[in-house]
Amino acid sequence: MTSETKPFEIVSGVSGWAARAERLLAAIPASLPLLALRVALAVPFFKSGLTKWDGFLQLSDGAKFLFMEEFRLHVFGHAFAYPFPIAMATAAGIAEIVLPVLLVIGLFTRFAAFGLLVMTAVIQSTIPDGWANFHLPWAAMALALVVFGGGRLGVDAILGTSRT
Repeated sequence: MTSETKPFEIVSGVSGWAARAERLLAAIPASLPLLALRVALAVPFFKSGLTKWDGFLQLSDGAKFLFMEEFRLHVFGHAFAYPFPIAMATAAGIAEIVLPVLLVIGLFTRFAAFGLLVMTAVIQSTIPDGWANFHLPWAAMALALVVFGGGRLGVDAILGTSRT
């Protein structure tokens, strides 16, 4: 073996190793990362939803205060009060409980993810500084679930409504 063939052998060895690693990674069923996305997106919304309630359909005083006094919609350089703040707080509280549960069990996954995508857009207009740390990852996860569905590890697959 000459010194001239060693670099080629090294490249060939690394290339072979990379190809084997690629095949192993490609063998991961798509349903596993889709399940991980469903859970990862559900957790922060569900936790937020829990803070909006003092009991069954009893909106917390904190949620009422936030939507009536603190939260503003930032649109075109202006801050506007939420229209119908109690109705908005109630809708947000219900959505933040129901949609994450649907995601975790994999039922109506695309619709639940789309709902959370819309909520993320509203949250972004309410808290514009949160885009990099929170809103962008949430939107990316929700969009992936809207496009690909929830995978085979959910109720949608049992009902035959999931293509992945």
